[in-house]
Parts: sequence; structure tokens; C-alpha cells
Amino acid sequence: MAILAAQESDKVVNEVCREFFLKYPSPEHIACASDEELQTDLKRINFYRRKAKLVKECCKKLVELHDGEVPKDIELLVQLPGVGRKTASMVVGGAFGLPAIIVDRHVQRVVQRVCLSKEKNPDKMEMELRKIVPRELWTKFSLLLMTHGKRVCKARNPKCEECVINDLCEFYGGG
Repeated sequence: MAILAAQESDKVVNEVCREFFLKYPSPEHIACASDEELQTDLKRINFYRRKAKLVKECCKKLVELHDGEVPKDIELLVQLPGVGRKTASMVVGGAFGLPAIIVDRHVQRVVQRVCLSKEKNPDKMEMELRKIVPRELWTKFSLLLMTHGKRVCKARNPKCEECVINDLCEFYGGG
């Protein structure tokens, strides 16, 4: 799901994956499926052809290197096709409930607006945030900022008047 989520709404990913994982209950099933069949099953997802290929390659590696089990370690996850640090952190923090700083576009925007980091590179921003956010709060911090960025601190037309942290924000009131 994390690979499919890139540049796609949560709603569409959740709807598509409900059926997808019933049909393909394990990485072995996905790895053995034809490219055409995977593309058909993922057609509603943005960039479905590319993502079908990545998901299949990723599942082949999961089977080959990890007996079909998803690793709980970011450094092992980023070695899989289609998995970058953000995706790996989403899996570690979201699926396994382990500490992970997840820097997506929403987190990045909020962090920059409240001056926790000026870093433009998400991986470097993650490393900066690791130094200032207590480890036990990494995942919760990320998910809260992600939600805040989606609902309040939007890229276009942010709801600054409703924002509970606007007193910390450089963007509020024109900077």
C-alpha cells in the first residue's frame, strides 16, 4: 500500500487495496501474477503501470531475501525496489508501530512553516527531526503533522485562523 500511495489519495488506495489484497494475499501471489493482470487490478491508481511493476519487483525481493516477510527495519526496506525512506518509514511507523519520522509533503510543509527545519531534502529533514523530537514520539509526531498538513496547513488556502499552532508559524500573516 505504501508504494501505491505515492501521489494518490488515501481514499482511492484504500478502495483499490481492499480488493487487491483479497486477490493477492501474500507477496508470493503478487510476484507470480502477470504484469497485465496487476495493471488491470491497479488501474484506478495514478501511475498504475509503473506501480504494478514496482510492487511486483518488491514482492519478488521480499520472497527472495526475506521469505515473504516485510522487514521491520528502514535500512532493509529501502533496499527493496520502489521503497524510499518515506515509504520505509511509513511501513515501520504505521504498520509495525515502531518509532519512525515520516516526512511526506504535508509534514515537510508544516515543519518548514513553523521553522523546525529549513531543509528542502526530505531525507535530510528526517535526520534533523530525529535530533529534536523524542524517539518515542517520532511516529505520532509525523502522523499528527501529516494530518494537520492535509486538513489545516494546506499548500493552497491554508486555514491559518483555525490553526492551533499559528503563533509558531512564519507563514501566518504573510511571514
